[in-house]
Amino acid sequence: MSGAGTQDAGRLVLDGCIVVTMDAARTEHTVGHVVIEGTRIVSVGEGTYATSRDAGGLATTRHPGSAEVRVVDARGCVATPGLVNTHHHLYQWATRGIACDSTLFEWLTTLYPVWSGLDEDIVRAAATAGLGWLARTGCTTSMDHHYVFPHRGGDLLGAEIAAAGEVGTRFLATRGSMDLGQSRGGLPPDDVVESLELILAATSAAIDRHHDPSPESLLRIGVAPCSPFSVTGDLLRESALLARESGVRLHTHLAETTDEAEFCRVHFDKTPVEYMESVGWVGDDVWFAHGIHFDEAGIDTLAGTGSAVAHCPSSNARLGAGVARTRALRDAGVMVGLGVDGPASNESSSMLEEARHALLFARATGGPTALGVRDALEMATIGGAKVLGWDDQIGSIEPGKLADIALWRVDGLAHGDIVDSVAGLVLGDRPPLQLLLVGGRPVVERDRLVTVDEERLSLDLKAASTVLLSR
Repeated sequence: MSGAGTQDAGRLVLDGCIVVTMDAARTEHTVGHVVIEGTRIVSVGEGTYATSRDAGGLATTRHPGSAEVRVVDARGCVATPGLVNTHHHLYQWATRGIACDSTLFEWLTTLYPVWSGLDEDIVRAAATAGLGWLARTGCTTSMDHHYVFPHRGGDLLGAEIAAAGEVGTRFLATRGSMDLGQSRGGLPPDDVVESLELILAATSAAIDRHHDPSPESLLRIGVAPCSPFSVTGDLLRESALLARESGVRLHTHLAETTDEAEFCRVHFDKTPVEYMESVGWVGDDVWFAHGIHFDEAGIDTLAGTGSAVAHCPSSNARLGAGVARTRALRDAGVMVGLGVDGPASNESSSMLEEARHALLFARATGGPTALGVRDALEMATIGGAKVLGWDDQIGSIEPGKLADIALWRVDGLAHGDIVDSVAGLVLGDRPPLQLLLVGGRPVVERDRLVTVDEERLSLDLKAASTVLLSR
């Protein structure tokens, strides 16, 4: 593995590993190889690289002037697609471990005054640490839902985008918003809400400045008003129009708690899904976070419109909000991905742990056949890529896709005797991450970040958290 991070071009081979492709056929190779040229996968197959090469199975052309073939001895490892995080709040890395025994609304009312002290420096430190830890736990692509913009906070979205660039992971940054403060019947304090006009202008500017829809993109932008109880109907309608005119995706929280369902009934005489449908917020460009309390009619609406769901099992359990009906959603044809949610409600924030919890909670509530181990890994990889609208480029290990790959070491004490490698990943403890590639570029090697200094991230985060909590 030494030297794997010294060059980004040329041919790189992961050789002798178990390969879980998550392609359309869900192909798996018990002893396989993956060949990467530049940013993309060019060959995947059974057997070692040398065997396949001798058999003529690697008819690919190396770019003129590229480096010699670099072969990674990946015996004892399992390669999976990089994990895809479909719901997150990176700024919350500076406020972990607060209101640990509270309901969602109690937790929010405790933390909103703290978050009103956010600024660019704090957000960048939190986002860099958060994305660094996500990478350490196998995540190559993360979205972020940033919706708290204190009036003197500065360019908070830009701070997150800079953090993603530093860590080197793929990023879908959504420009969130709130315009319904406490004085108008909403939950957030007035000093963290914005006017409709300011929100639309800032969102449009973020799309124009940052959104990159190109195939090789590391950065995309989405539009993400916060929730039915913190935004107005006007903001939802205007945000949907803006997103669709700009060709970007729409995201918000929905059906996370029974309190939210009651809010929608009292204020709109509708269920959460009925309300979102009434303001133009369903379609194959929309995904909702949580979706715990969807009724049958709501699930049918999601399935019929192509709307997707980001399932956040650990956060939902931490806040006691409930367990999403993953089996019912998948059976109806709703695309479901996984998200760690904010680290103030999921202090672990490991995507592999989300796959495990999704499986365990589904079985605890729906029986032993409610979700399989490969279903759980699917939601964490190609399912998440589909939720984010990025599955044409990422989410599986197959020729033509971007080389976003996690290589897990499974020959140690914790996993060495587990017969099924996917069961070991999903049901066992998190194994060491031997290598994490984003577009063929190493971000993690031997369970350590190689793009940023972990100790510096930790110190910067602690300093930022201390400043924020002192305000």
